[in-house]
Amino acid sequence: MKIHWLGLIIMAVLCIAMDVYICRRLKREGYRWAMGLNVLLALLSAGLVIAIGVMPMSSASMSNSTFVTCQYLLYTFFSILVPKALGMLVYAIGRWLKRRWATITAFIVAALVFGIMWWGAIVTPGKIDVREVELEFERLPEAFDGYRIVQWSDAHLGTYNGRRAIVEKQINTINALNADMICFTGDLVSRETNEALPYRDILARLHARDGVFSVLGNHDYDNYVTWDDEQAKLADRKALCDLQEAAGWHLLNDEYAVIKRGDNQIVLIGTENFGDRPGEKRGSLTRAYSGLNDGNFKIQLQHNPYAWRANTLTNSNIDLMLAGHTHAFQMMLTLGQWRLSPARLRYKEWGGAYSEGGRWLYVNIGTGMVGPPMRIGATPEITVITLKKKKSDPSS
Repeated sequence: MKIHWLGLIIMAVLCIAMDVYICRRLKREGYRWAMGLNVLLALLSAGLVIAIGVMPMSSASMSNSTFVTCQYLLYTFFSILVPKALGMLVYAIGRWLKRRWATITAFIVAALVFGIMWWGAIVTPGKIDVREVELEFERLPEAFDGYRIVQWSDAHLGTYNGRRAIVEKQINTINALNADMICFTGDLVSRETNEALPYRDILARLHARDGVFSVLGNHDYDNYVTWDDEQAKLADRKALCDLQEAAGWHLLNDEYAVIKRGDNQIVLIGTENFGDRPGEKRGSLTRAYSGLNDGNFKIQLQHNPYAWRANTLTNSNIDLMLAGHTHAFQMMLTLGQWRLSPARLRYKEWGGAYSEGGRWLYVNIGTGMVGPPMRIGATPEITVITLKKKKSDPSS
């Protein structure tokens, strides 16, 4: 994460202009107490800009605690800026309509947005949304009818900064779901392996009848910090892989595993991250499994849902892919079964189940945070996917 001074300077100028305007309007309308509050908030914003600008946020030598502090400082800045900007917009509309309620309404809107932003930073990250999904397949072996897979994704353990209770709650929830298999679809950390060290014993508690399987996400490749040399970077990546193996997980880096029930079997294929940005197309289906169009029922673990259309649908007959990565942009509105997120502007498949030609993709919106330390409406998700054998139509 790199902070550019030019961007900060532009932001500072805009903030100063906005604060001067707000103070002048408040003074003219007689809200001197509010003007004083705005001056204090403006001074706080200026201090935050300076503090953020001097911190070497891309350095590998920066401790995780300092990095998380930087994230919260930046979020605090925006939690002041965004409500004021929206309040100004409401005020401008009210003045244009020549309404007397413009100032009070602007205050209410600003306070409401501020509250929502901090609810999303303090309360929502500690919650869990267990989503139950049933997916039907014609090719599913009879012995696997009712097979339960629990998917966990995008933990980004560093964002909890040692708050073990949050991770323990997630692990206990997963274990209580009585899974046949647990799948973790990448991004265990945000920057480096040290973030996961406080949780090693908790991660080792995960258990399922057929095991815990995982793949790497884009953040697990140590590309978000500046390393002294390539060897140190590779050593840290290996340490993360070793940590998962030590926890009893089966890390599938372009590898596969066979799960058997009597004479029936399914194949689980794990591919390295295959994303839409330069340098992210690491995973290879052909390297992971040679019989991509054979008769086996196949499940693919892949961090980025981009790979489903870019690779999986066209180059295999894989029945189900499990992915994460999008976080639903950590902002989501839910009304019953209907969900809306700005993530849909970037990703065609951003959260939930998608089907094409009888083949399925499920995108888990994750549990952790990256960038802004908040989840506004996008409650951390644990998914229970039950595989069902599609019954033939007797009338056909």
